[in-house]
Amino acid sequence: MTITWIVLIIIGYLLGSVPLSYLAGKARGIDLRNQGTHQVGGGNLWRLTSRRLGLLVGIFDFIKGILMVVIARLVGLDAGQQLVVGLAVIVGHNWPVFLRFHGGRGIATLLGLAVILPAVNHISPWPSVIAVGFTVLMTVIFRSSPLPVLISAASLPLTSWLFHSPEAVAWGFLAIFVVVIVKRLTAQPAPEKMQISRFRLFFNRLVFDRDITDKHAWVHRKHFDEKEILE
Repeated sequence: MTITWIVLIIIGYLLGSVPLSYLAGKARGIDLRNQGTHQVGGGNLWRLTSRRLGLLVGIFDFIKGILMVVIARLVGLDAGQQLVVGLAVIVGHNWPVFLRFHGGRGIATLLGLAVILPAVNHISPWPSVIAVGFTVLMTVIFRSSPLPVLISAASLPLTSWLFHSPEAVAWGFLAIFVVVIVKRLTAQPAPEKMQISRFRLFFNRLVFDRDITDKHAWVHRKHFDEKEILE
């Protein structure tokens, strides 16, 4: 069973690494890595191409986490092990081997994991209901997702513990929260960060998931190469 688990973790990482948003962008003549937010994900694709294309890619990112959890469940892995397999998908999405580890944020995949895990296991659905419901509601109200996503990701390990989910599940969600934080804080360098303090940069990336508070300026900034960033 351990060998099976390890194999599924590797498969999950490779599936997560499939850069469908990047490929869809390239088909339209756009390199997501140096346009818009520079994120290789459905959100950036949505803004740079079309809502329909961005939505389709977002659905793919949502489903790939679900698929790996279902497979892990079918081969007899417990909920904690299933969540680790799902975590591997998120890591693959965020740091894809096929794009030199320059990926997206893995939020759609995280939402997929939160939805499917209680659906195929005998664990409380309330942590997932709270996290997904809060993310959707706050995003619609404030038309911004970074802070709701951060709060929801932080809530999952806590509410899993409060609703008596298996300890491995709470630890798994905590690991996913750490991955969310690490990805935000290690975002692609941009010239804007050179003009603000490190504390402000840290705060902006953690809370707003970007280097500056002005979302419009961040999304529509021009492309800079590494030489321009260092000048």
